[in-house]
Amino acid sequence: MPAVPSCILDPVRDQFLALLPPRPVTHPLGCHRPRVPDAVVFDKLVAALVFGGGYERHADASCSATTMRRRRREWSELGVLDRLWTIALSAYQAVVGLDLADLPLDGCLTKAPAGGEVAGPSPVDRAKHGLKRSMVTDGAGVPLGVVAAPANVRDDALLDATLATLTRVEPLDYRPVVHLDAGYNYQPCRDTLARHELLAAIAQRGVPAPIQNGKRWVVERTHAWLNAFGRIRRCTERRKNAVEFYLTLACILVTVRNLISRAWYTHRWPTRPRNPRLR
Repeated sequence: MPAVPSCILDPVRDQFLALLPPRPVTHPLGCHRPRVPDAVVFDKLVAALVFGGGYERHADASCSATTMRRRRREWSELGVLDRLWTIALSAYQAVVGLDLADLPLDGCLTKAPAGGEVAGPSPVDRAKHGLKRSMVTDGAGVPLGVVAAPANVRDDALLDATLATLTRVEPLDYRPVVHLDAGYNYQPCRDTLARHELLAAIAQRGVPAPIQNGKRWVVERTHAWLNAFGRIRRCTERRKNAVEFYLTLACILVTVRNLISRAWYTHRWPTRPRNPRLR
């Protein structure tokens, strides 16, 4: 049984394999050990993302833990997942349509017990190693960009880097409204938004959140979707490129899942699931 429904995994895997460049045979006699198929390794990495276990727990006779690490490093250097995320957003825009009038943005703290390049003392977990991700979504909660940082970095310090990820959906035809909580209620944040030519709806400090929640709740829901992935909820990767690899892969799966769920009511295709509620 796949780690995610086959209606999500199959198209993501097929498009991912199509983006990989051809690998030439460099052995002079062509008799080296056969390379493990990319599809097998990709499924193993998806399982590691979903269940959060170590590479050794997911390794078997078809793919070793070392192969999983090497292939993940190779694909990170190629930047294939970034292109796949752009393609997924383009498909969502063509079929459903991104709600770019409102852009909720917020950060989330998770555990990082192994430490690493993007781990720091968590202010909410007795200074244990933690990871912060700052994410911006469209008005329906589809992730548009994410930035990883140590847990002790302030949310407002990641605002500029998070807004820079909107290049995947540019150019914007109008000035969208960025919805932020009270942690961004500072003049430097307003200056950053003005530099990106974006409007702001920032919560006021001292006012209870339910009264002024507005349209910011969708990014909290998207953070909850990402926390359903074991390797995101409790990150044991130490290198930044590995953390970004799994964050990007999780955002791609969330985007495709939302695409299928929304298109289920308006489109029909051979592999259409019986129910729009995908788990």
